[in-house]
Amino acid sequence: MTNLEKQKEGAFRESNSEPLAPKARIIPLDQMPNSESKSERSKELMEPCKLSRPAPRTLRCYCQQQSVQEFERLFSNLNQATMKREPGSVTSGIFLVTGTTVGAGILAIPAVTQEAGFLASAITCIACWLYMVVTGLLVAEVNVNTMCELGSGGVSLVSMAKRTLGKFGVQVACWSYLFIHYALLVAYVARSSEILTNTFSIPVWESATLFSLVFGGLCYFGSQRFIGAINGFLVFGIIGSFASLVGVAAGDLHWDSLLQVHLEAIPQSIPIIALSFVYQNVVPVLCTNLEGNLSKVRTAIILGTAIPLLLFLIWNAVILGSIPDLSNSATLIDPLQQLRNDNGIVGPIIEVFSFFAIATSYIGFVLGLADFIADLLKLPSGERIPLPYLLTLFPPLVLSLLDPEIFFKALDFAGTYGVLVLFGVLPAAMSWSERDSNGSLTPRVPSLVPGGRFTLALVMAGAAFVIISEILKDILH
Repeated sequence: MTNLEKQKEGAFRESNSEPLAPKARIIPLDQMPNSESKSERSKELMEPCKLSRPAPRTLRCYCQQQSVQEFERLFSNLNQATMKREPGSVTSGIFLVTGTTVGAGILAIPAVTQEAGFLASAITCIACWLYMVVTGLLVAEVNVNTMCELGSGGVSLVSMAKRTLGKFGVQVACWSYLFIHYALLVAYVARSSEILTNTFSIPVWESATLFSLVFGGLCYFGSQRFIGAINGFLVFGIIGSFASLVGVAAGDLHWDSLLQVHLEAIPQSIPIIALSFVYQNVVPVLCTNLEGNLSKVRTAIILGTAIPLLLFLIWNAVILGSIPDLSNSATLIDPLQQLRNDNGIVGPIIEVFSFFAIATSYIGFVLGLADFIADLLKLPSGERIPLPYLLTLFPPLVLSLLDPEIFFKALDFAGTYGVLVLFGVLPAAMSWSERDSNGSLTPRVPSLVPGGRFTLALVMAGAAFVIISEILKDILH
């Protein structure tokens, strides 16, 4: 059989069903080997298997030694120096998602939920967590399908939106993505510089520059394993400082404060709580690191967001329960600021926890935005190019220095008008378009979110309702 005939017949797919099943790298149709040497190498990896006509949503192949099986991964991540495979681990993926999720949003949760009370805010947190898990899985599903069709990793939201929603989708994705990422990076730099300035008594511009250089340099120069290790260290730092905070503050909890419920105050807290669960920006990076393995991606997303959910609930209970009659106060105050002023032990612990939380989220957002900009500029994937990182790090640094008090402003605006468009409406719209499309000859991966159009419509309707409600509230007030 000639090489041309092999290209027309199909591509190799890898099975994950049996320990002795033949294995192979996934080779996109447009990258099939065209030389005898590459053909012989493929034969060494796996006996030839013929790709049957696939079902609409699964990738399957019929081999001589096995029945129909689903693929395990799309490709292999290779170290360019050693040419050895370096697969990303689920643990590193969980740390990446957890670190990205636990960011500056958690610092604002007590302030926006004090009116509703702990029980009402707990229900809201769980509902927002479920919603954001669904949208993250939708992003992963579309991302892996796009990698299948384009035959390459490192696919960002731009490529996904262009493939599924056309030029209009690209415009919405680009502007929403850039807006929310720059807004949150500005908030992170502003808050971290404030912490460093208060701790080391150095000028704000020095602390902001130091923070950006250290963690931005880590993202640029660090390998996947090194960044994963640093993320793991920061996450354990979050857990350690969090445990210390709970241990110190839990002894003076006012349990009656935790039982108060004011359902009418729930809607105003939804944008900030939804913002606190943002991690979808690193899902394309996660899918590439885990080589398109859907089982690993699903595990990393669910567990990586479940840890922040638990932290958010305990954090909110400790903060709101430490201040008596907080929800009945005539004037709204920042509960964290009040605890800093009233308790000399809790204040430093809150600062340490805040810094670790911001640092982990900053790393995830820098990686996601740099990858997005590289794809937007059509730069080669898998290479360290300085330009995307300069465009990622420099503007937030400048804006945070121009307005050091921009932290809460950036969070509120990004949560209301950025998160629910980019990570609410857009993932559902892309998945809807993809599932209804029959034009692509590329087999589709199994759906990660059940429920079909009903689930997708519910996701879009929920986001639209909150956005419209916030717009009307801003107009009326």
